[in-house]
Amino acid sequence: MSNKEKILNIAVIAHVDAGKSTLVDAFLRQSDVFRDNEEVVNCIMDSNDLERERGITIYSKNCSVIHNGVKINIVDTPGHADFSSEVERIIRTVDTVILLVDASEGPMPQTRFVLSKALEIGLKPILLINKIDKKDQRAEEVVDEVYELFLDLNANDEQLDFPILYGVAREGRVQYDLKTPSDNIDPLFDTILKHCDVYPDMDEEPLQMQVSALAYDEYIGRLGIGRLYSGVLKQGQQYIRCNQSGLNAKESLSKLFVYKGLSRTSVPEAHSGDIVVIAGMPDISIGDTICTADHVEPMEHIEIEEPTLSMNFHVNSSPFAGQSGKYVTSRNLKERLEKELEVNVGLKVEPTDSADCFKVSGRGELHISVLIENMRREGYELAVSKPEVILHKDENGHKVEPIEEVVCLAPEEYSGTIINKLNLRKGVMQDMSEENGYVKIVYTAPTRGLLGFRSEFINDTHGEGTLVRRISGYEPYKGEIAQRMEGAMISTETGEAMTYALWNLQERGQLFISPQTPVYEGMIIGQSSKNIDLDVNPLKNKKLTAIRSSGRDEAMLLTPPKIFSLEEALEWINDDELVEVTPDAIRIRKKGLTALDRRNLYRQKMNAQ
Repeated sequence: MSNKEKILNIAVIAHVDAGKSTLVDAFLRQSDVFRDNEEVVNCIMDSNDLERERGITIYSKNCSVIHNGVKINIVDTPGHADFSSEVERIIRTVDTVILLVDASEGPMPQTRFVLSKALEIGLKPILLINKIDKKDQRAEEVVDEVYELFLDLNANDEQLDFPILYGVAREGRVQYDLKTPSDNIDPLFDTILKHCDVYPDMDEEPLQMQVSALAYDEYIGRLGIGRLYSGVLKQGQQYIRCNQSGLNAKESLSKLFVYKGLSRTSVPEAHSGDIVVIAGMPDISIGDTICTADHVEPMEHIEIEEPTLSMNFHVNSSPFAGQSGKYVTSRNLKERLEKELEVNVGLKVEPTDSADCFKVSGRGELHISVLIENMRREGYELAVSKPEVILHKDENGHKVEPIEEVVCLAPEEYSGTIINKLNLRKGVMQDMSEENGYVKIVYTAPTRGLLGFRSEFINDTHGEGTLVRRISGYEPYKGEIAQRMEGAMISTETGEAMTYALWNLQERGQLFISPQTPVYEGMIIGQSSKNIDLDVNPLKNKKLTAIRSSGRDEAMLLTPPKIFSLEEALEWINDDELVEVTPDAIRIRKKGLTALDRRNLYRQKMNAQ
């Protein structure tokens, strides 16, 4: 390979908040990717606004560094289970993976998922125990837990003989053992090059490139991203695109890019082993193989895991529709969802009986809520229904539903509440252990029962608990699960909420709005303390008299309202409610805005049963 660049592809895999993006920062900083005077932010790969705000990786991204004459393409993968379809495909394009595990938390359910995908296709991982500077670090125990995990996942002897490194990614240092300090990540670079061979020179072989990810550029259209397994790809030439349906189309390659540092660089040709980005094929999709006309050989089909959750996206029909959004019609909604399908392969969009409603299915609440959040920032208005779990039938025709593994880590005094809540949600305890005043509880529970559990868990543990979930498979239907126990306070009027009215209402439950908030008939303004819905008038003001009462109005102290995030609102609502999403507000409303509408909808529901 002396006549061409030596290439090695690696992926960094881990659960949420283990330090993947921070490690990629260290790779880039210590490889002279940035200029001396360049200002560099932390977690530079998390370039999306939502990623920065939430502190998680949502989209897998590529970059490259040069070390000892070898080009190392690095893929930063999402750690959240809802974005597992991204990880599945990316794993296929790399030569090895760096498994990042927190020195205190140890392997989590999502660690198991991403590692299983790497082991299935025969990759030999490198283990990096991160955050060894934590006071409660237990690196040696965590290594034993990782060995157990490898054995559980049926790793072969070669895969079990993985190198182990220790480090603090935030400080950009990795060391061979706990006793030998280091001030850089050279031990990791050296281990990668020693542990994994560079990609063999296959330039003379017939061309084969498989698309594993999609992107979109407003100027050049749809982009296919994937590994060039063999041959040389040249810009401007015609190739055969083989799709998953067995259809072969002859199409031209208008643009060809490779990764250099953080940027996509246009090149006239790319060589075997590299990760490339191609443009000029408008219908390109995940799993498509690019070949030459004289050697058409499609690669193995890429399976994408089925969606587990669905929501209905409605056109916003509230009295406040169109006040802040630019895109409010069903045509706008349809076009935006079709555009999302161009790049988001884990998503499924289906029409419904109504032209103003679309059924959107995804891998979880976060997967779909990220789409909704992006849409509202782009100026869209919509109303979203309660998430529903997608049920299936087994080979005997019995109803089955997705089951999740739930790991709860919380102070010991909250364990009773957590166990009680999960039992009510048809959960089954698998394991429970205690250490340093914290209890680790492992449950399996139906996805249906876990809707809305995260916000309850945070409240019950006063923000001190950690909750991790992972879909583990399908089991027989678990029966009915109780919905939210509290009722809603529903506004009967349209206008601006008054302090006097809210002051009287706060005794009857928890408010969601503050004074002067615009409200409309049918909008939910609070949670009732009883298990019934209350029709209330938040516009009622104090009667004016000729007598001045000094200081009375100032004494009307209101409890701060509960402000919902998008995910919390979706978790809170019941079947007869919607979340209204606009660029400047998230409101909760009843499907039927008037009392008569609500009665009619209830009758229809009873008749349908």
